[in-house]
Amino acid sequence: MLNQLLMWMRDRRRRVEEEIVTIEQRRFLSPIFYAHYVLLLPLIRRYAHGRFLDLGCGSTPFWSAVVGQVARYDAVDLWPRSDKVTFVGDVQALDMVQDASYDSAICIEVLEHVPEPGQAVASMARILKPGGVVVISVPHLSRLHDLPHDYFRYTEYGLRYLLEKAGLDVVSMQVKGGLLTFLAHQLSTVLLVVAWSLPPLKSVLLAFNKWVLTLGVFYVDRVLGIDRTFPQGYIVVARKPSSSAP
Repeated sequence: MLNQLLMWMRDRRRRVEEEIVTIEQRRFLSPIFYAHYVLLLPLIRRYAHGRFLDLGCGSTPFWSAVVGQVARYDAVDLWPRSDKVTFVGDVQALDMVQDASYDSAICIEVLEHVPEPGQAVASMARILKPGGVVVISVPHLSRLHDLPHDYFRYTEYGLRYLLEKAGLDVVSMQVKGGLLTFLAHQLSTVLLVVAWSLPPLKSVLLAFNKWVLTLGVFYVDRVLGIDRTFPQGYIVVARKPSSSAP
């Protein structure tokens, strides 16, 4: 019975995310999505340039944010969920991508789903041009998801180790949220499923989700410093060394 309920909820949540596609539209769905909007998105816009690769792109929620500023947008995923996918393949190998062929890249909530994350990071380093930049987001606190392909959670120290071992320099690293952000995200997931299942209550539930579970929790986490003690996850910017890099 419980498994059936969880499957039903996952299916409903997937429908919500299929309907609400871009990160701009998703920002009030949960405090984690809001963190992606206020912390991650500005970094992506800052560093996205030239030939750009979206690694493990999913439904390409960041496409609209960068397509106007990059020379070329490409995306790779194992199971294409968007018509914007360029390559069908594994981010642990990227055999379809030439060495030093991209100026910038993103890898958002992907490294927990690959059994060999060191290989994935090494592949990122290989396909970046000298001076190229990748923006990465990973979880530390997260429920099990996308089973059975859910393998790892990351500390800032483990993530830094993987990047530096692959020859990438860490430019910046920041926490996305804390324990309250993680817990509120779970409540938001349930609330959104209920809201989409009960249209008469949808506007009320979405308002509560936005102002209390999303904005309220996100900023309480940061004010209290809970995010530093119990990090929900990390956002890191890493660069491939180059003597000509700015």
